[in-house]
Amino acid sequence: MTDFLKKAKNYWISDASFLSLFLMLFATVFLLPVMIDNEQESTVFLNMMFVLLFFVGVFSSRERVFLVFSISLLSIHIVLKLIRFGNNPYEFYLLERIVILGNLLVFVIINFRLLFRDDQVNLYRVVGAVNVYLLVALVGAMGFEIIQLTHGQSIGGSVEFGGNEKDYVHYMYYSLVCITTVGFGDIFPINMPTKMLSVFLSALGILYPAVVIAKLVSFPMVAKK
Repeated sequence: MTDFLKKAKNYWISDASFLSLFLMLFATVFLLPVMIDNEQESTVFLNMMFVLLFFVGVFSSRERVFLVFSISLLSIHIVLKLIRFGNNPYEFYLLERIVILGNLLVFVIINFRLLFRDDQVNLYRVVGAVNVYLLVALVGAMGFEIIQLTHGQSIGGSVEFGGNEKDYVHYMYYSLVCITTVGFGDIFPINMPTKMLSVFLSALGILYPAVVIAKLVSFPMVAKK
């Protein structure tokens, strides 16, 4: 068991792991919203994917402080899931979303630090830069949902909310629209917290590629490992 954990740890801090994480994020950001929109039961895959992503965050943590944060948030997240899906009348949906947001933020920092370690660049590092971009979009989606839960509204337009995880499709779509600065206009922010988060994501969506690409191209190219 110890040998397996060590191998898993070594893999998830390697450059090759960026590709595996990209596939997971691609499914979470682009495929799962389509599945959930067509079938309510698909939300179980969303819950499973978040847990899996946060397990990856634990194995990707090189510094002790991030490891402690990742393990703590993952443990709280699992407990809240068990409470919500268990045979009891209690659930802490808002707290669960806040924990997911916190875990995603830690995961963003972990991947950002892995991306720029050793001051080198290769194809995997480029994929890693895309991973951070998609993780920020997930952070935005959770942020919009938390605003909805705390303020009673966040985004409006051609959306119908059910007050459950199926609403993830709307938050994820709007977050991607903001961070890519597309601005279709079919969905729009309603209150000030949502407006500020929307503007922040749009600004980040413009600055991130310019800053990260400029930083990466300044590093020496190395062979893929």
